[in-house]
Amino acid sequence: APVFRLLTIFAYGTYADYLAEAANLPPLTEAQKNKLRHLSVVTLAAKIKCIPYSVLLEQLQLKNVRQLEDLVIEAVYADVLRGSLDQRNQRLEVDYSIGRDIRREELSTITRTLQEWCQGCEVVLSGIEEQVSRANQHKEQQLALKQQIESEVANLKKTIKVTTAAAAAATSQDPEQHLTELREPAPGTNQRQASKKTSKAKG
Repeated sequence: APVFRLLTIFAYGTYADYLAEAANLPPLTEAQKNKLRHLSVVTLAAKIKCIPYSVLLEQLQLKNVRQLEDLVIEAVYADVLRGSLDQRNQRLEVDYSIGRDIRREELSTITRTLQEWCQGCEVVLSGIEEQVSRANQHKEQQLALKQQIESEVANLKKTIKVTTAAAAAATSQDPEQHLTELREPAPGTNQRQASKKTSKAKG
């Protein structure tokens, strides 16, 4: 029974739980104590992401900050947790920690958390679908506007061509007629030239 109780403490409990029942439990080696202390830090990290040194010193029953920092560094190297030691503010900032065994009474809490997460995912998906539909509507409106502008431009081009051709026909003459007039002198011109020649000859 004491050994089984010790196993349950390693599965779910903390170093403080062991100290509270140490008289009825088998003694621990230093390696076992350090492992249970690492697991105790994991339990604290699940509740608090920035753990003060004072809380850690009390829960782990360490004498000074140097021992605490050495223990945390060992936990980081063992990949039990990831984080940084804030020596100025005297706290441990946890970014990641391993998971521990789950009690039966915790299953309902985990189920509720997963359901809330699923509901959040559904809300996000509905929002994304709404944004996609809005984007498609905007795209269709822009395409319709583009087609309308292109048709108006084409109509304007046709109108400009027609008006330009009409204006050219009204203001300019046929090129062939113009060449014919240049080749054939106007009537009366030959008679004047002939009279001038005869008058010169008489003189």
